Amino acid sequence: MKKKIALFLGLLFVTNVSFADLKIGFVNIPAVLEKAPQAEKAKKRLEQKFSPRDKQLVAQQKEIQGMEEKLTRDASVMSDSQKTNLEKDILNKKRDAKRAQQEFSEDFNASRNEELGKLQRRIVEAVRAIAKDQDYDLLLTDGVIYANDQIDITAQVQQKLSTMPE
Repeated sequence: MKKKIALFLGLLFVTNVSFADLKIGFVNIPAVLEKAPQAEKAKKRLEQKFSPRDKQLVAQQKEIQGMEEKLTRDASVMSDSQKTNLEKDILNKKRDAKRAQQEFSEDFNASRNEELGKLQRRIVEAVRAIAKDQDYDLLLTDGVIYANDQIDITAQVQQKLSTMPE
């Protein structure tokens, strides 16, 4: 029994000694994503790519709104066939606009997710490079309730990202 207790205390002591040399760090990924220069470039690329389609959708909506206003304003002086034709035109344009809006949303989300994936891979590369260069044993990101400023390497990751090529 005494041998078991001595063995247990010995293992406990060895374990505590090995944890003393452990180097741990923390990275605030949302802060890195917010301030990464690649994030701003990705945002500009998305705006440049989708701005014309967005303007086209807004113009479609204005056209539909104008047609609806015309229908309500001039309905009393229009013939039944004119009213019916205008109502059909409005309905068709609304259907087309809804379809175009849905396609736009799907395309935008796919492109945004692609850009976000590229940026996340860059961040992982930067974190791994820092971990190897500075001999970290463990780097944590999500799910951390508290991290001392001494182990927070978020600024270092942001600096590393700014030096990485696009």
